[in-house]
Amino acid sequence: MISCHGMKNPQKHSNKNMILVSDIGNTHTSLGLFKDDTLILKWNVQTSKERTTDEWGLTFKSFFEMHSIKLSEISGVAISSVVPPAVFALKQAAQKYLNCNPLMVGPGIKTGLSLRYDNPKEIGADRVVNAVAAKHYYKKAAIIIDFGTATTFDCVSNNGEYLGGVICPGIGISLDALVTKTAKLSKVEIAKPPSVIGKTTEHAMQSGILYGYTSMVDGLIKRLIKEMNDTPVIIATGGLSQIITQESETIEHYEPDLAMNGLKIIFEKNR
Repeated sequence: MISCHGMKNPQKHSNKNMILVSDIGNTHTSLGLFKDDTLILKWNVQTSKERTTDEWGLTFKSFFEMHSIKLSEISGVAISSVVPPAVFALKQAAQKYLNCNPLMVGPGIKTGLSLRYDNPKEIGADRVVNAVAAKHYYKKAAIIIDFGTATTFDCVSNNGEYLGGVICPGIGISLDALVTKTAKLSKVEIAKPPSVIGKTTEHAMQSGILYGYTSMVDGLIKRLIKEMNDTPVIIATGGLSQIITQESETIEHYEPDLAMNGLKIIFEKNR
């Protein structure tokens, strides 16, 4: 049961339905605010293991005040994280400043998925929430590609089974490795060059990153489809997903808020 406590007027608070969700990634922490089933606000902060409970409280207060929302209006909190040391302060802030015990996505939580993984505890919470959202909204087999610090491919069957997937170095990591390990190459913006054949070093690097990475994504998707024995919908999400989606031959849908919607769905399943 997800509960809020310490409220002076429990009956008034119970009539409110504003849910804060937070997806803690390796680089950024995404936060969103739902009113009923509508995502009304979202923002990103840098993931930090050093951020304190009170700093999170100030973050909540300043952002909500910008939009004329009171801390007391929040009726629930759901958190997923792939950075365990960053969780404690956020959880404490939810309790101290929002008067809510947050739902933590992890073992024992109802997701509606059947996890066909050798060790389900190894599955990142971000991968679970993406799969839950894909199953809920598309109601068919799916492959979800999340372009974050790492790029993950997650496969869901027609029957709602989480089948596993693939983990690759992210686009940013790949570019950083290229620049770090070469003497004469400098970091470039991840953007579409004028042509595939680069006429400058900058454009050649951009072509390699964009078209090389897109080709890798398309190739892996085709291999995954062959093993799934289904006709999955192909969904992209995460930081750099939009630019890859525009060039991909296989990606069908761009869903920037997939994780937030997955967190809200999981929250409702565990009320």
